[in-house]
Amino acid sequence: MEPVFSPEVAQARADAAPIVALESTIITHGMPFPQNLETAERVEAEVRAAGAVPATIAVMGGRIHVGLAPEALRTLARTESAAKLSRADLAACLVSGRTGATTVAATMICAHRAGIEVFATGGIGGVHRGAETSFDVSADLRELALSPATVVAAGAKAILDLPKTLEVLETLGVPVIAVGQDAFPAFWSRDSGLAAPLRMDSAAELAAAHRMRRALGLAGGQLVANPIPAEAEIPRQEILPAIETALAEAETLGIAAKAVTPFLLQRIHEITAGRSLAANIALVLNNARLAAAIAGEIAALPARQTR
Repeated sequence: MEPVFSPEVAQARADAAPIVALESTIITHGMPFPQNLETAERVEAEVRAAGAVPATIAVMGGRIHVGLAPEALRTLARTESAAKLSRADLAACLVSGRTGATTVAATMICAHRAGIEVFATGGIGGVHRGAETSFDVSADLRELALSPATVVAAGAKAILDLPKTLEVLETLGVPVIAVGQDAFPAFWSRDSGLAAPLRMDSAAELAAAHRMRRALGLAGGQLVANPIPAEAEIPRQEILPAIETALAEAETLGIAAKAVTPFLLQRIHEITAGRSLAANIALVLNNARLAAAIAGEIAALPARQTR
């Protein structure tokens, strides 16, 4: 199935201009209207300001849309019944004609079909705490080993079991590259207390690593762990009590599966009096800027380095 491209993205493809894919669950499941729309517009503006074209991805009317015109973005922001799509339910949503917002995994799949190599998000999913009994592991991890995208995120969401998440990524052969520091970031916090497997300090290095994986014929993509700006972070020792409280409430209420992450993020937002949401917005904007820089560097590489 050929995606539906917005005029802006279609022109960028024709011009071989740098494009950055953006997920849509942050719009439908990440925050309320109108803050979700305002944030989506700000993220797209950051990508443009950094020299690339934003391509927000969603399923609407039985088609994959790569790039949303302003009216379509507003419509999606007001859609309360949008499905949360991952690899398992993407095809079913398309067949049913429902509106669906793409998670990290589904965005990677759609971006690959559209020929987009760089994707900016907030934080990836991973191994949930207690996964040794619940087996709750995000499809994002497996998708990183399958779809050849450079995914720029502020590490993995801090509500997860981060050591196990890193172990699974290593097992799957996914490069995890911290930007400008040796520590693996944890979404709201710059330092998770864990060492990052790899470190690079520039968009040019990250673009070269992306192309080298392709030249070697290696499947899958790479995770670029971009720490939240220092002025916006909530240090680990401050955010951990809020996370533990929210996790305990989720267990008491029996919240599971796809409902877990939205519940935890909302409760942490309430417990931190809105600080977590402000940090979330800051890190997404920061990731958009870096993703645009990487996309620009990839586009500028000589053609011989793309084979």
